[in-house]
Formats: sequence, structure tokens, C-alpha cells
Amino acid sequence: MTSDIRIGFAESVGNTPLIQIESLSQATGCNILGKAEFLNPGGSVKDRAALFMVLQAEKEGKIKPNGTIVEGTAGNTGIGLTLVANARGYRSVIVMPSNQSQEKIDLLRTLGAEVELTPPVPFADSRNYYHVARQRAEELENAFWANQFENLANAESHYQTTAPEIWRQSGGAIDGVVMSSGTGGTIGGVTAYLKEQNPKIATYLIDPPGSGLYSFVTTGELKAEGNSITEGIGINRETANFRRAKLDGAFQGSDQEVIEMAHFLLKHDGLFIGSSAALNVVGAVRLARQLGAGHTIATILCDGGGRYQSRMFNAEWLAEKNLTPIAKGLEFLDS
Repeated sequence: MTSDIRIGFAESVGNTPLIQIESLSQATGCNILGKAEFLNPGGSVKDRAALFMVLQAEKEGKIKPNGTIVEGTAGNTGIGLTLVANARGYRSVIVMPSNQSQEKIDLLRTLGAEVELTPPVPFADSRNYYHVARQRAEELENAFWANQFENLANAESHYQTTAPEIWRQSGGAIDGVVMSSGTGGTIGGVTAYLKEQNPKIATYLIDPPGSGLYSFVTTGELKAEGNSITEGIGINRETANFRRAKLDGAFQGSDQEVIEMAHFLLKHDGLFIGSSAALNVVGAVRLARQLGAGHTIATILCDGGGRYQSRMFNAEWLAEKNLTPIAKGLEFLDS
């Protein structure tokens, strides 16, 4: 008898299931698959990037024993980095915008991170969490700034693990893949790998309001309008990781569609997912309708709904935002 034992946190990351979303597959006539990244040990797709960035930093001598990992993040990368730090004997300092969900802020502190909250200001403002994190790393001795937006170990983690898993688990029977982008790591690594396996795979971005990437992919110009309740995705600049992406097109998805989809999947499939994952699934249905029945579409279920329970699944908060879900089926995607 052979054993199947994974050693520690590092070997527990990845090899997540590829789930057929039955309700949406039946509704579209396509095979819609979700990569269940919420089943990573840190609860999100960001565990992969966090692990790769730290291992690469160790390899290059950018962090030494008893050092400090510093990062600016909307939360999930910080959670992954804090767990990696704990497992490998480092301290963690996480800088994040104050408008992120309280669940993620509380969890980071529970895990042992030193959390610094910054105003939710644009990237050009020196108080933006990205710039504050870089400054904190410069101030500390033996500190490694993960810099997930520009650190190519991020996209490489998905090129080496996430995408090959999707390819293997589907038996190579993938017609399309769609996902949102924050740092660009997941979409960069996954689309680059899958296009190498089969250039005919349709690769698409799904972008929330307030992000300039939809405009960038479709027109070549970064142009953002509005804002969104989604966390950790949507950006108005091209990162080094996003430049690795091989894309055929882009869709836009609204906050109402995100909320409706999250509640639809919870009710009909027992899938309890967060805002980025819900937007990704909106994109999967859009791509399925575009390609037509009989195709297989994959997307990323980035994290679980528990990190957004006080917002996305809170009736008072939803009513305040005028986002109360009212759909009986998928009619919210018909506009």
C-alpha cells in the first residue's frame, strides 16, 4: 500500500478539484467547470502565488532566516503569505485598504500578521497600500517585499501548477477559459500555458466596473469608469504579470450580476463563493453562450463566501447598496 501524505503547508497547496457546475452546465448546454481554489489550505487561489514568491525569494537570497515578509494586498495574498511565513519561520507585515471586508482583516490578525490599514486611495496617491507596503519593507532590516503585482513568480505559480492541473483534470478537453484579473498572476500564467497546449482555446477576461482592463484588452487604452464591490480584482494599469496573458477578448460584469450569481450558486449548487469567483462564473456563462452548446469552459473559484459574509450575504448591507438579489433563475444575465 502506498501512502498519500503531504508534508506541511507547502505540499498542501494546489491539486484542487475541478468541479462541474451542474446548474449552469444544464442551463447553457456547455460543460462549465470551476477550479475549486477555495479548498487551498489558506482558503484561496493566492496560496499558490504566496508560496512561489517566498520560495523564489529564499532561492535568490532576498530573505534570510527570521526575516519579515511585507506585502500590500486586498487580503487573500496576505493570508497566504502569513501562513507561509508561519510555516517557514518569518514575521509578516500586511498593508491593506481599510475598505476590505472585516472578515479578512480579522483573519489576518488571528493568523499572526501585523496589519496596517491605509485609506482606499488611487494608485497615484502615496498613501495607496502598494506604496506603503514598499516603504515598510525598505524601513525594516531583512525584509522581503513580495510585490505580487510585478513579481513574476506570481504568474509562474499558475503556469507551473494551476494551468497544468486544469489541462490534466479535463483531459485536455477545454474550449475556453475566463477569469478576472487583479495582479494579473492567475490570468497571466493560466492563459499562457493553455494557449501553448492548444492555441484554439478561447481565453477571456471578465472585468468589474472601475477597472480599466476591459478597455485595455478591447481597445488598447486603459480607461476605467464607475466602481465595484468586488475585492482584489480590477485595476487601471498593466502589470508585469498581466503582460504574460494571452487573451482573445474581454467581458464586463456588474455588481448586481456578481451578487445574483453568488446567491444562485449557493442555492442551486451548494457552492459558497466570494465576489471574484462569482464574477468569474458570470464570465463563464457569457463565454458559454458565445461559443454555443457542447463546449467546455473553465474558470477559477478564487475563494469562499465566508470572507464576505457580512457584505455579500448580509440582507441589510445588500439593501443599502441596492443589490438585493431578486432573480429566480439566470435572467439577470440576459441584459
